[in-house]
Formats: sequence, structure tokens, C-alpha cells
Amino acid sequence: MKNTKLVKKRYKMNWGLFILSLPGLAFLLAYYYLPLFGLIIPFKKMDVEKGIFGSEWSGLDNFKFFFNSPDMWTVTRNTICLNAVFICLTLVLSVIVALGLFELSSRKVKIFQTSLFVPYFISWVVGSYVIYALLSPDMGVIPNFMEKLGMTVPNFYSEPKYWPFILTTSYLWKHVGYNTLIFYATLMGMDTAQHEAASIDGANKLQRIRYICMPHMMPTIVLMGLLMIGKIFYSDFGMFWFLPRNSGILYSATDVIDTYVFRMLRVMGNIGMSSAVGLYQSVVGFILVLVTNLIVKKSNKDYALF
Repeated sequence: MKNTKLVKKRYKMNWGLFILSLPGLAFLLAYYYLPLFGLIIPFKKMDVEKGIFGSEWSGLDNFKFFFNSPDMWTVTRNTICLNAVFICLTLVLSVIVALGLFELSSRKVKIFQTSLFVPYFISWVVGSYVIYALLSPDMGVIPNFMEKLGMTVPNFYSEPKYWPFILTTSYLWKHVGYNTLIFYATLMGMDTAQHEAASIDGANKLQRIRYICMPHMMPTIVLMGLLMIGKIFYSDFGMFWFLPRNSGILYSATDVIDTYVFRMLRVMGNIGMSSAVGLYQSVVGFILVLVTNLIVKKSNKDYALF
């Protein structure tokens, strides 16, 4: 009898906490579960007057339009390649900067933390004007500087070959600081006694980084990498849309799936086709997470997400 009473007390409903959780549950349902009904849109020939359920079924026609499009390989290549470069460089630079901050005093770290974290809160609309002020063919800082040095001044907004580097630099400027703070927080949670013992045993800084810091950071690095790989088919829309200023001549280097979908929806107004490309992104991203997690799990079970 006593055990039964204890079980009942243990599973007694806490109405106070339940009421507090209602706003979060409502947000979760509204933004993550109710939109799942929209998964039928890619398979419909959407008619706004008839609505989602009243529109005719189109089968795989919406998907065929995208896969038969000459832009399909261009936007897929740009999305995967650029995001792969973003992920690798962001992780590497964030770890290096975090290790550098770990060696500084707390007073200096606060200064660097602020300067690194501020770009994350600057919108790409503002960033696009900063880039334009630097690269503008008429009044840009870099073209004017190159002209004074007697160098050939390229028109950055009409030559696609420069934009993979420009986009990569812009992405790193905005996101490295945010990821650095995550890795730095991981290092701060480390037991300092390990470093003291290693110093007494004669280990130098590089050896302490290799044998103490990196193993401690590895679970966080793998977790961040898996989360980034899950979004490899999703690009930072603001950056790819505002920085090249939607210049058609730059599409070969700057057009990604997100900007393609937005432009297709705005120009053609076909919701079904746009939704089909969005579903294609989600499915491939989900498969990539599963495959990457499986590879990590075979290497080290402790680092896997599930």
C-alpha cells in the first residue's frame, strides 16, 4: 500500500508547471506540428481559391519541374559546396580562437568577446551596405585603394569568380564569434587541475592543447558539426539575397536553393513548386544527419546524437 501511495504522489499532476509550459507548448504546436499538414502542398496543383484540400493532385509534377530545370544542378552545387566550406572553416577558426581566448586573462577576454559577438547581431541588410561600400566600382574603398596602387580594378558585382571568397569571408565574420563563445564556455568548464598537473610534468602549451583541451572539446565540436551538417541544404537566405544585391549575372556563384525558391515563388507564384523544393531540402538534410550520425556512432558512440 505504501508503495502504491508513493507512486501516486510521484506521478501527481503539477498544474502550476503545466500552466507555465502552455505558451511553449502552443508555440511548438503552431510552428512545428500544425505546418506538417502542408506536406501535401508539393503534391498538389495549388489553387488559392480552392485551398489546400480542394486543389487537384498533381503527383510528382512539381518535383519534375525542379529536377528537369537547368538551374537544379547549379543551385544544389552552390548550396552544398559553399555550406561545406562554411562548416569546415567556421569550426576550425572557432576552435582556434576559443583556445586563444582561453590563454588570455579574464579582463582581456571580455573585450574580445564583445568584439567577436557583435557581428552576430548585425543584420545582412546592414552588412550588404557595408560590403557595397567596400566593393562598389565607383566609390568602394577597395577599388579606390587598388586604383591608387596602379592595379587593375575588377567590377566585383559583375564577375562571379570573386563571390565564393566574398561570401565565405562575410559568413565567417558573422558566425565565428558566436561559435567561439560556445567552445570557450566548454573550455571554462574544464578542470584546471589537469593543466596544473601537466605543467608540473613538463608539458608545453601545444601538448596541453592536444592532450587536454581537444579531447575535452571534441564532443561539443562533433555536436556542432552534426547540427551544421543537418542544415547544409539550408543557406543563410539574407546573406545570399542581400550581399550580391540579387544580381542576375552572379547567379552562377551566388544562387542557392533558398534564393531560387523565393525567386520562383515571387516570379511564378507557384506555391506547389516552391513547396516541393522545400521538401526536397528537408528530406536530404534529414538523410545527411542520419548518415553522419551513423558514421560518428561507429567511430565513437559517446559523440553521437542518438
